[in-house]
Amino acid sequence: MTVYEPPPVDPRPISVRALLDDPALEIQARVVAGAAGLDREIRHPRIQKSGLAMVGHRHGIVPSRIQVLGETELSYAAALPPDGQRDAAEKLFSLGLTCVVVTCGGEPPAAFRELAERTGTPLLTCPERSSSAITALHTLLDERLAPRTREHGVMVDIFEVGVLLQGPSGIGKSECALELVMRGHRLVADDVVEFDYRPPGVVFGAAAPLLQYHIEVRGLGILNIKDLYGVTAVRERKRLDLVVQLELEREDGEYDRIGLDDRRREVLGVPVREVCVPVRPGRNVSAIIEIAARNELLRQAGHHPAARFVERIEAGLGVGPSSSEAPFGPGGAPTVPTTESSAPPASGEQR
Repeated sequence: MTVYEPPPVDPRPISVRALLDDPALEIQARVVAGAAGLDREIRHPRIQKSGLAMVGHRHGIVPSRIQVLGETELSYAAALPPDGQRDAAEKLFSLGLTCVVVTCGGEPPAAFRELAERTGTPLLTCPERSSSAITALHTLLDERLAPRTREHGVMVDIFEVGVLLQGPSGIGKSECALELVMRGHRLVADDVVEFDYRPPGVVFGAAAPLLQYHIEVRGLGILNIKDLYGVTAVRERKRLDLVVQLELEREDGEYDRIGLDDRRREVLGVPVREVCVPVRPGRNVSAIIEIAARNELLRQAGHHPAARFVERIEAGLGVGPSSSEAPFGPGGAPTVPTTESSAPPASGEQR
């Protein structure tokens, strides 16, 4: 199983103040100390439970993460004498933390509030349990701190396969998308597609807010697909599964004739399958793209028609895994050996 390493976190952080003001925050957090540090920046989407820092074990503490103190940590601090509480607070708040959240509605000891105020570290409390608070914070930070990028192209949902159409300006990407919508598929974005990363190794595409539901068709101008075809013809967000590169057909162009090429294109560090479709007058490109999406569904289900076809040819020619001839050529593509027995018979020759 392939494990994708997530790309670096987007350098655009979120402040503690912005987090508390975010309407999508699903916990009822309030500031009890350290309000002077509300503009400190959260740069990491993961949460840490930093109880060990109170006893001096600082290894692994990442100050840019939100630190959570739950019922266990509070009960430990409450059992300490006043001097012990102050010592624990100094060890914790001297780390330059972005934010500390106390869960379960607990009230932090006076020494913790005093050190938070002195160091300007926002100290928050919320009534939710640690598990619920951490889940809510992860959900929000995954959205706000997700690595993002923009790509020029058109994205369509075809049979639940997210397809990104790319190619030079004027080659017909929007027209293909419009015909696919007329075939019953759904438009995600036209012209500019905004992608964001989600663990573990998934990229989602959406339209820029100002362009949502709209498509530009030369000669007709800007069209609102939602108004023209209804809500079932659009989709606000879709996972990217396939990239289709459209290009004008060239006589010297090298195109996949069998279907064994496994080209990959990295988007936000995630490899996505890519195919190149040549465009020429009279060719029904939209139908070809629709077939490419169907074929991608088969591949995702573990069926590879082209590979099976080559296996049948090799079996008919007596080329198997035990053969001394290498079954794969350059780049890992299966080879189709040419032998005298495989050549077609001459005219009039008996088979």
